[in-house]
Amino acid sequence: MKHLSVILFTLALGIVSCITQPYSKNWENINYADDTLVSHRLDIYLPRVTKAHYPAVIVVYGSAFFGNDMKQIAYKTLGAPLLNSGFAVITVNHRSSRDAIFPAQIQDIKAAVRFIKANGHKYQIDTSFVGITGYSSGGHLSAMMGTSGSVAQIEGQVGNYTSYSSSVNAVVDWFGPTDFQSMDSCGSEMVHDAPDSPESILIGGPIQDNDERCALANPISYIDSDDPPFLILHGDTDPLVPHCQSEKLFQGLQDAGVSSQFILVPQAGHGPGLFEEEYFKMMCDFFLNYIVL
Repeated sequence: MKHLSVILFTLALGIVSCITQPYSKNWENINYADDTLVSHRLDIYLPRVTKAHYPAVIVVYGSAFFGNDMKQIAYKTLGAPLLNSGFAVITVNHRSSRDAIFPAQIQDIKAAVRFIKANGHKYQIDTSFVGITGYSSGGHLSAMMGTSGSVAQIEGQVGNYTSYSSSVNAVVDWFGPTDFQSMDSCGSEMVHDAPDSPESILIGGPIQDNDERCALANPISYIDSDDPPFLILHGDTDPLVPHCQSEKLFQGLQDAGVSSQFILVPQAGHGPGLFEEEYFKMMCDFFLNYIVL
């Protein structure tokens, strides 16, 4: 668990506390898969401004893929600015890499999106806009949600609402890994090629010995011109996920003609220097720009 401790500590340096941030209504620990797993629970928060329905953004926590019950941290990092911008905020647990190897994690997030689309009316959610954002491993899963579309192997059969689409309308990816096999060669201070690295554990074997499994977990593998718009943020001194990971994703999106922006933040690390008002506002403005009025 050494890697997880390092990553969570680094993220904590950049987390803005919002324990007292306002919301008008919330629901906690809703199971989106119709089972008893803690890893299949989500929370919903509504803004204080009174409306019949709200556009929604799903927030996915970062945990080096080791966490299966960290949705409250997702709320404390990115929830407040989204709420203040008028979005319903949905924070989602997913199975960890210790629970199951990939693609279990993305299949869980897709099931959560389908649950929200099927039940949005119960929670005052306008399902015509469902965005997604996440940081670190949550950024990876958010990017996967944006590019994998209806790929059967990625879609999975989690939950009761498999007839609903799991597509999202916009993606904000905060420093997520993409091409696992290039992380060390890009200059990471962490050894991702090791058999006990977060990425190796996620795919079920050393990343350099498993080309196909790495390709399966790479959001770049699925890019096409139908993908939703992306905003990608990364620090140029990130010691854990080198910024080449976002550069590769951005280049793939640009090559396919997908509306996309890449912000490389000088002197920002793995959270510190990025989790600041300027970039929270950038995220919110990006989502607001794509709401269909």
